[in-house]
Parts: sequence; structure tokens; C-alpha cells
Amino acid sequence: MKHILISGGSGLVGKEITALLEKKGFEVAWLSRSTQNRKSFLWDVEKDQIDPRAMEWADAVIHLAGAGVAEKRWTPERKKLILESRTQSTKLLFSAIEKAENKPSTFISASAVGYYGFNTGTALMDESSPAGKDFLAEVVQAWENEVKKMESIHLRTVMLRIGIVLDQDGGALKEILKLPVAAPLGSGDQWMSWIHIEDLARMFVFALEKTTLQGVYNAVAPNPATNQQLTREAANASGKPYLGIGAPPFMLKLVLGEMAAMVLGGNRVSCQKIQKAGFQFEFSELLAALRDIFHR
Repeated sequence: MKHILISGGSGLVGKEITALLEKKGFEVAWLSRSTQNRKSFLWDVEKDQIDPRAMEWADAVIHLAGAGVAEKRWTPERKKLILESRTQSTKLLFSAIEKAENKPSTFISASAVGYYGFNTGTALMDESSPAGKDFLAEVVQAWENEVKKMESIHLRTVMLRIGIVLDQDGGALKEILKLPVAAPLGSGDQWMSWIHIEDLARMFVFALEKTTLQGVYNAVAPNPATNQQLTREAANASGKPYLGIGAPPFMLKLVLGEMAAMVLGGNRVSCQKIQKAGFQFEFSELLAALRDIFHR
């Protein structure tokens, strides 16, 4: 397995995975709507177009593409985009792989712990836990159902349900620390199942290289934290002031609308399945992860 094709390669996680793969000697190409400064194949999900040479070239596909869930307010149009950017892109990949004479052998897809629902309280969720019934849970279920179709054309298929990705350059930490003073959201008691971006990239490569892996795995670190804990430790590690009084739920609902349910809820998610498969975390403790991120 030498050639790895990535959708969503220019994103935060995609860049990290690309760098790690290339460091390990893999040749990486991105699926892109425009010509990149690196090896790429053109695709356009909205137009249902993809360069047929992409799948002939690829030994494996890593599928990360999807509109950002927390970037904009959830209007009906935005919700449609969040769903279809995942389901339609997966359908396009399936169609291209199905038509290819020399198919890739492996398909590894991002998924999300949003599968379990906005708020599962203190219960520990594992891969066999039931799906939630809210908007994001329905999106993830629809997405995973499209990914599972890859198995029907004999691809080894892995889905990584990603938690809150910690990195200085984007994602949750950028949002938590963007105001002059960091403060928890709501009560701050909601669980946040996090993962250091380097561990997440390593997990994708682990899933690629360990050919016995198949099915769904939670991509979260072993020690979830509450929103209050994560906010306080992130403030301390970055040198930002911390205010222990949480942003009121009614204010978050006014500002964020329906999206407020996502930040006021939380999930406590288990990573035992991927650990039992042999994956070892570099950053299993929140404090060590944050110190690495802010003082590397």
C-alpha cells in the first residue's frame, strides 16, 4: 500500500494526516475542486464529478470531506449542506470506486461522536451504544450508512468517530480561547471527549496499516474532561485569564440558535476498542496534551 488518496486533505486534520503519511514514505494525493500545489485529482461533489484516474491510482482512500458543523448558524440551508456534503461525497466516492478496474483495497472514513446524541450525560458511550435522535446524530447515521456500502464492493472499511480535536491552529481550542477571558459554557459540567490532533492523525495511519481493523472505532483520548476542566486547563496552558462563571444557556441559545444544544450537551466516550486493537496514545492526559500544544 503506497498511494493514499484523501478527501478533505486541506483541512486541519487532513494536513496533519498528510504530513505524517509523507513522513512515513507514503505518496499522498488530495481530491480537490481546484489545482493544488501538490499532487491532486479534481472532483466536484455538487456537480457529481470526479477524475476517474483517482481510484485507479489509489491503494487506499481516507475520507474527511464535510462542511464544518460549528462554523455557521444552523439555517435550513446550512443543515442541508452539513448533511449532503457528507452523504453525497461518499456516494460519489462509492460510484467512482465501483467503476474502477483497479480498486483501492481500503476505505477509512471520518465519523463523529455526535452519533450518540447531543447530550448523553455521565453514561460511558462505546461503539455499541445506541444512536441519538437529534440533528447531528441523524447526520452521522446517514453518513455512516453510506460509508458501509463500501463493504459491498469488498473494501476493508473503517470509521473513526472523532471527538473534540485539540490543536492550537483551529478547532475547539480556538473557539474556547477567542474571547479575552475564557469561561465555561452553561454549567460547565457537560463531558467533552477530546483527542490531540497528533494522536488522531496517528490513529488514521494505524487504521490504514493494521489490516485486521474493520468497522467503527471511537477516536477519543482515554480521559474525557468536563467543559469546565477543559476550559480552565486550556486557559492556564495558554496564559489566558479564566472566569469560573459559565456563559448562561439562554444567551448561548440567542447567539447560536439550535446549535447551542451541541455546546451545552456533551458525551463521555470510551476508546477501549481501539486500545484493545493495539493503538497507543501519546497524549492520554489533558494537561500533557495542552502543554504540548501550547509549548511545543
